[in-house]
Amino acid sequence: MNLESGFYLQGPRFLERLTKINWLFILLICCPACIGFLMLYSAAGGSMDPWAKAQIIRFGIGFFVMVAIALIDIRIILRFSYWGYALSLLLLLAVEILGSSAMGAQRWIAIGNFHLQPSELMKIGLILGLARYFSGITHENMSKIRVYIIPIILILLPVGLVLRQPDLGTAVLLVLIGLAIVFLAGIRLWKMLLCLGFLVGAVPIAWQFLREYQKVRVLNFINPESDSLGAGYHILQSKIALGSGGVFGKGLMEGSQSHLNFLPEKQTDFIFTMLAEELGLAGALGVILLYLLIIGYGTFISWRSNITFGRLLSIGVIVTFFLYAFVNISMVMGLLPVVGVPLPLISYGGSAMLTLMVGFGFVLNVWINRDIKSIKRQGYFPVLNMLDSKKS
Repeated sequence: MNLESGFYLQGPRFLERLTKINWLFILLICCPACIGFLMLYSAAGGSMDPWAKAQIIRFGIGFFVMVAIALIDIRIILRFSYWGYALSLLLLLAVEILGSSAMGAQRWIAIGNFHLQPSELMKIGLILGLARYFSGITHENMSKIRVYIIPIILILLPVGLVLRQPDLGTAVLLVLIGLAIVFLAGIRLWKMLLCLGFLVGAVPIAWQFLREYQKVRVLNFINPESDSLGAGYHILQSKIALGSGGVFGKGLMEGSQSHLNFLPEKQTDFIFTMLAEELGLAGALGVILLYLLIIGYGTFISWRSNITFGRLLSIGVIVTFFLYAFVNISMVMGLLPVVGVPLPLISYGGSAMLTLMVGFGFVLNVWINRDIKSIKRQGYFPVLNMLDSKKS
């Protein structure tokens, strides 16, 4: 049978995919999202407005987008994956021209009342581009240095645009996501260590190009007590809230640090701190356990796929989810510098929610198409398609 026949959602093929949806993985996704609704309700003092109601609507829209992506034939996703990368890159370029500014940064494109952050969508675009590229690399060719030229370009292009916004945290995440996919694609360990050594060696040079507030954040991370009423205020209040929750917390809407406005950005970046204060260590560990279940099950889904593209696509999404959770939780605990990384599925925000739901749609898609043995590579970028044909 011609593989192209699978490019259309027709009759039994569509219904067959519908019956293969992994509802357990969907349930795992819904659990932290519901915790997020509860915490946003608490953050507003027992009101659905302004955060909880909007977040529920966003999650609902994202849910339908996730299911729709899950039901697409994976060969369509492969075929248009470079276009997904290109669209994300174009949106980043559009920020330079049409972007709206807030808090000294130009990162958003206003679409009515919704503010789209293209750097979030770029995480999915980068995963699509790299998964497509490495899906055509043979194991023998992974040892050739020239194979990594295009992946480096695919990573550095969006990183450069994100740094201009400026958004150092997202730029670092893009680098880490890209390196993770390159590593999981099969790069030799010594080459990976060489790349990491190069990045570490470049830190003193990169320091010279950081903006003043970024340098302050790093120095404050090293010694937050040096400016406890200024730059170190946020992280110190976060630590106080984390410790005051005890084992079972103070109770919903009873957190003094958050509801007396000592805790900054309680509905976004520091929502884990509010959760730990109100639900205690038990609630915090419960959220971390849910995250570990999502990461573990998502990794299993990736392992079950028979095709390289599916494995790299799904594991790329899971790595992104892990980085969101790890960086946010480490940040509010003072283990990493404060950066604008939301707690996945719980923090208030539209772009991050949409990014994750699109990504989870790809993971579900990989599960549904896990038994496909091979895919005919076909696309529309001449240079990359020519490389695909050579690698085949």
